[in-house]
Amino acid sequence: MKGDEPDLHEIDRYDSGVGWIAYPDEMMERASHAFAVENDERDADDVWVVDPVDAPGVDELLDELGDIAGVVVGLDRHVRDSGELATRHNAPVYVPEWMTGVAEELDPDVDVERFGARLADTGFEAIRIRDSSLPPWQEVGLFDGETLIVPESLGNASYFRGDRERLGVHPMLRLTPPTAALSGLDPERVLVGHGVGVHERAAVALEDALSGSRSKAAGLYAKTLKSALPF
Repeated sequence: MKGDEPDLHEIDRYDSGVGWIAYPDEMMERASHAFAVENDERDADDVWVVDPVDAPGVDELLDELGDIAGVVVGLDRHVRDSGELATRHNAPVYVPEWMTGVAEELDPDVDVERFGARLADTGFEAIRIRDSSLPPWQEVGLFDGETLIVPESLGNASYFRGDRERLGVHPMLRLTPPTAALSGLDPERVLVGHGVGVHERAAVALEDALSGSRSKAAGLYAKTLKSALPF
């Protein structure tokens, strides 16, 4: 549930990127991310924003990195404030070529660009994590060899994590984790759409989350049920 007023809370700061949670008191802990890519033709770096939730101070935070080149929608349900941010910075919204339904949620004046196996010239590979109608779920991950961005299948909010997990598979995917898409990667950091990312021993946390998803499902569901009870 969203808090009454946004209050930008910075997370996941590293050399070329930063994240933020606009409503730090909300249960969902919706996280947004931005990363900078060198542009040899310009003095400023190109900044790419993923699944943004707007808040006072966001523009100043992004200005520290460079100029916004694009806003990326990583999950069909994560349009969030992508259109507003893109319009404000005169940038396109980037959507995977296979993802449907996103353009219809944006203002008709917003420029939409499609991308395939790689996100423009950022150096990030686009990983097709999930493209399913049952449940409806279209999600793309981004990975440049160091930073892995997973919008929804993995998270670090409390309702994602089972016992002693630093990173957890989404409760709806516990029995069908995205192992084929994400296993075997060796990221230095994993950034997620809900909660703070993992910056230490991230590859281990990733493999632990995937391999333990099914075995820890019952414990996670029990914890969630207990937290929902009124006593």
